[in-house]
Amino acid sequence: MPLVKIFCEVDDFCKDFFKQFKFNLLSNGHNVRKRSFKMSSSEIMTIVLWYPYSGYKTFKDYYEKHVLIYMQKDFHNLVSYNRFLELKNSLATVLLIFAQLRAKSAPCTGVSYIDSYPLEVGHVRRQSSHKTFKGLAAKGKTSVGWFYGFKLHVVINQHGQILSFCITPGNKADNNIGILKKLTKLITGKLYGDKGYILNPFNFKSLYDKGVHVVTKIRKNMKNKLISLADKYYLKKRGLVESVGAVLKEDLSLEHSRHRSLLGFLSHIASVIAAYDFRIKKPGISSPDTPELKIC
Repeated sequence: MPLVKIFCEVDDFCKDFFKQFKFNLLSNGHNVRKRSFKMSSSEIMTIVLWYPYSGYKTFKDYYEKHVLIYMQKDFHNLVSYNRFLELKNSLATVLLIFAQLRAKSAPCTGVSYIDSYPLEVGHVRRQSSHKTFKGLAAKGKTSVGWFYGFKLHVVINQHGQILSFCITPGNKADNNIGILKKLTKLITGKLYGDKGYILNPFNFKSLYDKGVHVVTKIRKNMKNKLISLADKYYLKKRGLVESVGAVLKEDLSLEHSRHRSLLGFLSHIASVIAAYDFRIKKPGISSPDTPELKIC
């Protein structure tokens, strides 16, 4: 992904965002000094978004060993590492908004997949001594065991593009109706998930009335029900959303336990999701050639 393309899109977003932000900003009537940064917001966000592509495991090594040495020609007003962390954390909310807008711009094809990824911030046995996310993170359980941290809930389309996402404590259930309504606010059609998304009839109907049809496999103690060939085909392709999770975690370093502040954690998650959206090659599935299997 070219660095110039990322900067151009980030710069266009920042111009529109801060123009609207200043226009709608409330004032208490007192004059407040608004000192401008040495680096522009576009430059800061571009450097943060480039980090997942750099291959460095820590942001400190990336900034001190790569940005300050090899990117001086691209960014002429680089600051020290400690100062850059302050600037990055001050733009955590802007990064989240940018990532959300990038996700909402992806097309809903009528075939969507939903899943949650655990974000472990510390060992589960040391949760009582964890200070950074005390009162925010929680103990949760996945198919591989217990963890302490958060969950990243995502909805993707059949082309591997993220349509929506949200972050919750680790103890939130996948089939929580409040979370599902937030994730499917702008989504219609079939939504395929694992057995953790089995809903009771009332919650299923509330989503169905909104135009979202949740399709999952059944548990062993449930009665078997017939589904269409199209649903059976797309349900077998549910591994697509797990492939997206593998790209986020393994290639873009979504999960690590070195966070030292909530703003740093949020800016890292937002930068990884936005960086994934800029990724040219994404996991995806093709629509079946058989007309009987096409649902959109």
